[in-house]
Amino acid sequence: MSNELLYEVSDGIAVITINRPERKNALNRAVRQAFFEVWPRFEADASAQVAILTGAGDTFCAGMDLVEAADTVLRIPPKNFMPVLGDNIEVTKPVIAAVQGYAYAGGWLLAQMCDLCVADETAKFAITEGRVGRGMPWASPVIHMLPQRILMEVAMTCDPLTAQRAYELGYVNRVVPKGEALQGAKELASRILVNAPLTVRGAKEMVRMATEMGRTAALRASHRAFDAVYLSEDAIEGPRSFREKRKPQWKGQ
Repeated sequence: MSNELLYEVSDGIAVITINRPERKNALNRAVRQAFFEVWPRFEADASAQVAILTGAGDTFCAGMDLVEAADTVLRIPPKNFMPVLGDNIEVTKPVIAAVQGYAYAGGWLLAQMCDLCVADETAKFAITEGRVGRGMPWASPVIHMLPQRILMEVAMTCDPLTAQRAYELGYVNRVVPKGEALQGAKELASRILVNAPLTVRGAKEMVRMATEMGRTAALRASHRAFDAVYLSEDAIEGPRSFREKRKPQWKGQ
């Protein structure tokens, strides 16, 4: 995997870092290809139950590498141009975005595709494609995360949302002081790690289905999604550990 995308696991948390600080972590071909490798790696990694996606330096990701795009005369991006969780890459474990500085265009996409988002007070989210004549079809799922008129405004003006404004609108889970986005994301990850991993994965699937289905269909699908949880060893371990007044020993099976 390219050294422009780093993968490190500690205490059940995988930290995935875009490592191009000199280019504001812009998404070039090497980073995009490395993402296609890193997400399956995380999904298969038994030592990691939660992933945190972040950027090196003072910026999360400034979007597509426009210098490379100009050199390659990029028109319509192909289907697998960018690995997008929930679209052309599936990850069942939770993923948290730790955002500082710019999360612009493709950087917003990266934050959007994660399940949760922790931003430091310097973070800014913007859909900036209008400034360079590009399109933003990837932004359509934001309608489930922001009110319609807010999405209209940010898509048409290209003006950024501050971390605080994004928090007030429900797009960001937590706002932390400057430089503490990664630590804040680790603290949120630790809150997830104490819970039964199969139930956590079921919760992720339930929420995703609920954004795509009507009420009745989502309820029926969610019952099926949690069957494997109810039939797992962890479903017995949870009540047993409560009765015995000890911490549960989750097996994820």
